Formats: sequence, C-alpha cells, structure tokens
Amino acid sequence: MPPSIYHFLKSENGNFAPLLIFALIPIIATIGFSVDYTSAVSTRSSMQNALDAAALSITTLSKDTSLADRQTKLQESYIANSGQGTAKLDSFAVDTDGTANIRASAGFAMPTTFMPIARINSVQVGVASAVQKKPALVEATFNVDHVSGYWNKTMTLYGLPFGWTSTTIATAMMKVDYIYKPYSYSYTSGNKTYTAADPKGYGTTTISTVSGTTAQLVQTQVCTAVGSKTDFTPTAGVYRSTAVAKSGNTNGSTIYFKTTCATTNTAGNSNGAKIDVSMMDKLYLQMNVPSGPVNPLKSNDANTSNRLYLGAGYTTAAQKALDPSKYLPVEVKSNTIVDIFSAVPCGETSDQAWEDGGNNPPLPDVTNADFYYSVMGKCGFNKRPSETVLTQ
Repeated sequence: MPPSIYHFLKSENGNFAPLLIFALIPIIATIGFSVDYTSAVSTRSSMQNALDAAALSITTLSKDTSLADRQTKLQESYIANSGQGTAKLDSFAVDTDGTANIRASAGFAMPTTFMPIARINSVQVGVASAVQKKPALVEATFNVDHVSGYWNKTMTLYGLPFGWTSTTIATAMMKVDYIYKPYSYSYTSGNKTYTAADPKGYGTTTISTVSGTTAQLVQTQVCTAVGSKTDFTPTAGVYRSTAVAKSGNTNGSTIYFKTTCATTNTAGNSNGAKIDVSMMDKLYLQMNVPSGPVNPLKSNDANTSNRLYLGAGYTTAAQKALDPSKYLPVEVKSNTIVDIFSAVPCGETSDQAWEDGGNNPPLPDVTNADFYYSVMGKCGFNKRPSETVLTQ
C-alpha cells in the first residue's frame, strides 16, 4: 500500500469527519431525489391508468346525463381505480353524427421523502386523457322482401340490455312469421292431366314489433302464384321456380311457376318494423323452423350462423341498381359469431337472408335461401362500451 494512503487511513486528525460528511451530502441528495423521482413516475403511471378507466366509464352514461353527474361519476371511478388527487372533466361534447369526445385531467401534489432537503416538500403530478366514442346502432328498420319454403317459420330479433348477466332472459323485440300456403297447377295435354306443386312454396308473412307479451302488427306480405308451361321472365317483385308435373306413369313435363308478392304496411306505419335498440348491449337473430332439420338457427351460434347471408350496405335503390351483384348477400363463414350491431350498417340498407335448413352450407349463392329481408340502420350516441377508444 502506498505510504500516503496508509497515513491517511491511520490519521486521527479530527478534520476528516467533516470532510466525509460534506462529501456524502450530494450523494445522499442524489439518491434521495432519485427515490422521489421514481415514486413520482410510479404515481403518475397509476394515475394515468385510473383516469383512463374513469374517462371510459362515463361514456356508458345516458346522453342526457348532466356534466355535474358525469363529473361525480368520473371522480368516483378515478378513486375506485386507485387514482390519487382530483380528476376533472374538462369537456364532454357530442357531434351531430353521434360521435362523443371526452377530455379529462387529474392532478396530485405528491409529498416527497428526501427532496425537503432542498426545501421541496411536494411535487405536482398531472395526467390527461382523451376518449372518443363512435356512433353505434340505435335503431333498425326491418322490411320483408319475400319468404318461401314448405315449412312455417319465425325470425325473431332478441336483445340483451346493458348490465346483463348469464341469467338474463333475452328480450324479443321484433318477429317475422311465415305461414306456408300450398299451391299446385294442373293442365291437360291430349288425354293426360298433369299436376305439380310449386317447389318453393310461398305464403303469408307478417312482421311485428314486440313489447313484452304484446305484438304490434306493422307489415303484411301476401304471395300468390300462377303456373304455366310458358317460360316466365323474372321481373322486380316476381319470383320464378320450376317443377316436373306428373300424372300416372308418364315421364312428366316441366311447369314454370311465377309468384308475385304484395306488401302492405298497417295504418300509421310507413316502412316496416322500426326497432329502438339504443338500450341494448347485445343483439341476435333467431329463426325457428319447427319442421326443419335444424332448429333453431341463431346468428350468435357458431354452429348455425353460416345459414345467414349478409349483404353490403347501400344508400339508395339507384345505387344498388348500378351494380346489383355487389350487394348480393354472402353466406356467413362457418364457426362465426355474428354481431348484429356490426351487421346493420349506419345510414344504409343491407339485404339479408336465411337458408331455413333444407340445404346444408356451403351453398353456391344466396338464391338457395328461403327467407329474404332488408334492414336499415340508424346510428347515434350509444351506451355500448365497445364503441369507445382512447385517443390520448
């Protein structure tokens, strides 16, 4: 060991202790400030998480909730999520299209542990959060196009309200009933009489809104058929099918059926079944076909949803007429859960259909389906949390 270091360590001179203390002060201060800084960073992180959760929570309140009530809910949620200090609702605004924009902030004077050495007794920690809630489906209007098949069937729209649990019973909101009416055609050729039944079969369809146990009829469709050996040319609202007519042991002849459906709305209803879905968190369609091989069919059941067909949205009939194939409903992929909130486009009409169970998917195209309808969506501010995203 060098002599100078040896003598320094052996020194009994009282001047060393003050020097050591002065040397340690900046070291201790640096360590202390680092501890306080780390604590501030941790506090800020927990405050940010709490404020984000609180800002998201107030988007599920009704649109007419006052700012004061939203502020109270914001603070309650902020504290419940371990936020420190005070949360403030800086702004809450809903655009004309239903988009909600929320801005909130929170501040906390965090007491320091070591920084009082430098006369800093607290550090102000602040966080901010911005949330945007997109418009969601608040209303759906269903219209029958045409329904066919030998089996009676009923399509029902069910909803689960906000706050539902596994024991909540779904609410029926709309139903479409189809009653099959058989039709046959006969003609005589030579000394033989040929007869055949319409292979598709059309009948009477009614669409109703449902409230509790009360159903309110809003639309009726009656389909009538004629048969002929003449090949019919399909036109709008006219559906054609073919069958082979047989009599005795003859080989039979082809008969063409032409069906025309007339739809009428009840007094006071201008357009189908208009359903308010603004208070619903979940929606699904169910089709009951008591005589069918698959019953029931449900859009939220991955085993049967592939019998549902969904079409792209269009705004006007003229737009659809420019490229009809673009808007033909497409079969839902197997093992898929269909979210009706997403299946009904905002401000547009979607053509949809069901295959009632007589043919097994996958099918060549939608013409194999039996239950055709359209649904138009109206979107606005909605309590559904899934439409909410953090933007800051």
